[in-house]
Amino acid sequence: MIRVGIIGYGYWGPNLVRNFADDSNASVRAISDRRADRLSIARHRYPFSSFHPDPAGMIADPDVDAIVVATPVDTHYDLALAALKAGKHVLVTKPLASTSEQVLRLIEEAEKRRRVLMVDSTFIYTGAVRKLRELVASGELGDVYYYDSVRVNLGLFQHDVNVIWDLAVHDLSIMDYALGKSPKAVSATGVSHVGGLENIAYLTLFFEKNLIGHVHVNWLSPVKVRRTLIGGSRRMIVYDDLEPSEKIKVYDRGVSVAERPEQIYELLVHYRLGDMWAPAIDIAEGLKVEVAHFIDCVANGKKPLTDGRSGLRTVSLMEAACRSLSERGRPVEL
Repeated sequence: MIRVGIIGYGYWGPNLVRNFADDSNASVRAISDRRADRLSIARHRYPFSSFHPDPAGMIADPDVDAIVVATPVDTHYDLALAALKAGKHVLVTKPLASTSEQVLRLIEEAEKRRRVLMVDSTFIYTGAVRKLRELVASGELGDVYYYDSVRVNLGLFQHDVNVIWDLAVHDLSIMDYALGKSPKAVSATGVSHVGGLENIAYLTLFFEKNLIGHVHVNWLSPVKVRRTLIGGSRRMIVYDDLEPSEKIKVYDRGVSVAERPEQIYELLVHYRLGDMWAPAIDIAEGLKVEVAHFIDCVANGKKPLTDGRSGLRTVSLMEAACRSLSERGRPVEL
């Protein structure tokens, strides 16, 4: 039985507490939040846990094996480092920390103390995103040409990070996992209409062999969109996270170039329009799968799928994107 302490009972914390409480291999030993009203709600729902307005007491508690950090980004590093130094295993909501230097320090501490350091990248544990990776890795798409995602909605505005760190972090982590490749450079543009932080941004990611990625994020959209397109030489994918059932659709469509001499005077590009099908995917809640994976890694000394290194790749990419953003889209090498 892994005894867990969870810091932060705000927007995402209740979901984490629920899933750890429901897992038969874990127990929610303690919950921490600086806001008395949030602790009161948690106390009502989980009366057998202990409650801490200051997380220091929870981190120091010898009866807690693992700490989950679900707090604002600028607090991640200090809380995670303190937990690792106290000998705890750590799960942190993404992004793992505010800078790549901080992430490297957390990785170093976790390795030194032989503790699990894992990023809460829930989408990667969903059946839909696992299917994306499977389709790409199997060669089903042929040569991958592009990765294009849109993640827009009206709010929630963040006070401490811009829209890249709030929304694009999801798509960048999905892209890293699904493609299994890292971009060589990134260009980003965006503006702020409300407050000082950018609320809309466009990222272009350059890979080897003409593979290109694009991520559009926006806090000022009248509609909510969560859609990704992956195009290849043989087939193409549409992943719509808001679809209730058929989240993944595979299209047997594409283009080919005529090379026969008798077609030299014809249009060289030919379109292939084939069938569409929706593969079966696991419908288990991604966070439930992720929580079970974290517990398994802690109990059996396994390496997490979303370990510190995966968190480092995402944070490094967002840092580069923000440098490009400040220089009006100048490509930044990675």
